[in-house]
Amino acid sequence: MSGEALTIRDLRVTFDGFTAVGGVDLDVEPGDLRFLIGPNGAGKTTLVDAVTGLVKATGSVRFGEKELLGKPVHHIARMGIGRTFQTATVFEELNVLQNLDIAAGAGRGPLALLRRRKDIPEPVTRALETTGLTDLRHRPAGALAHGQKQWLEIGMLLVQDVRLLLLDEPVAGMSHDEREATGELLQRVSEDHTVVVIEHDMDFMRSFARSVSVLHAGKVLSEGTVAEVQADPRVQEVYLGRAGEPDPAAAAVPVAEEA
Repeated sequence: MSGEALTIRDLRVTFDGFTAVGGVDLDVEPGDLRFLIGPNGAGKTTLVDAVTGLVKATGSVRFGEKELLGKPVHHIARMGIGRTFQTATVFEELNVLQNLDIAAGAGRGPLALLRRRKDIPEPVTRALETTGLTDLRHRPAGALAHGQKQWLEIGMLLVQDVRLLLLDEPVAGMSHDEREATGELLQRVSEDHTVVVIEHDMDFMRSFARSVSVLHAGKVLSEGTVAEVQADPRVQEVYLGRAGEPDPAAAAVPVAEEA
């Protein structure tokens, strides 16, 4: 697919002398479904915070031709970059359709937002179809199942014409069926968007990742396909502490801890 690539060079984030991200280089091509994995404290969430302007960083983060570092959070959002957090942020008192309509109206003035819509805008209709929430469009967001709230939040990004989605543990706390449905949703979304997923569920990663970057101690340790990353002795050492030793469990990287 055509579109902008995410290009990160020598990204560094420090907090009171502690290096959380220590010189990361990362390339995410348009249309990729990239998973970021790594053990506790690897720097995954901090990296995404830097990309979206939530923490100060040095180096370079470019989306297409545009430099993101140093830009305010709302400017970065207007460049077509959206993110979710571990807990879905939706307007629980409003129904699904109203949540999507408010998100779609992010660029409209207050008078336009107050006007009653005669029909459902095309971007909202598409987001309902993509997320599988069409039949639930009149249900209050607070009454949705956990997984459905996450899908609604993804839909709220889609109606804002986001081109790069950064998702922080989107399947945390989901049932098996919800995880499968979320993976299928991410595959649909990545047909015309670029998606980066911070994830600890290794079964989910193995099922849906197109490419994987393993972070460790604030640096990229390994990159490639799921098979390539799982076969990397450095990854096995980080997760199992026994690089180079034959171990049938080594190819099945265990679930990582929290970021």
